[in-house]
Amino acid sequence: MSALIRNRTDPDLSPCVQVLAQVHEHDGYPVNWPAAPDAWLTPASHLDAWVAELHGHITGHIVLSRSGTEDAAPGLWSARTGLGIEATAVINRLFVAPSARGHRIGAALMAQATTQARSRGLHPVLDVVASDTAAAALYERLGWYLLGTVEQRWSPTRTVTVRCYAAP
Repeated sequence: MSALIRNRTDPDLSPCVQVLAQVHEHDGYPVNWPAAPDAWLTPASHLDAWVAELHGHITGHIVLSRSGTEDAAPGLWSARTGLGIEATAVINRLFVAPSARGHRIGAALMAQATTQARSRGLHPVLDVVASDTAAAALYERLGWYLLGTVEQRWSPTRTVTVRCYAAP
């Protein structure tokens, strides 16, 4: 059975936070647990969000956003193409419940967000923590290419290595 991908609604936020908590416990994503996870799932720059349902339960999530100052991939893509970062859309907040993996949910969510970005005339890009090798493997299987690896300062005492990708 394949997952149903649909637009996220406000009542979906609570189940999404529950799945995010499972992912955080299992995989350590997000690296820093947000103080307000429901607000974290809806960044100020967000354009749209989707959920995946399997057997009637929310099992995955993804957001399409405008580029923010914390996003490295748009700048790398802009430098490579000569186009401004305003021509990009950032895919973020992607997660799939550990119990639902193996059903191509991550790939289906990525396809939805990529299609929507392109329908808006934007090129999809994303950043991923370098230690998240499973996510990087998914992006590479989907044909995304590595723009580069950068160091980002996430706090005064923490620097994180981030891999930046662009859709083909």
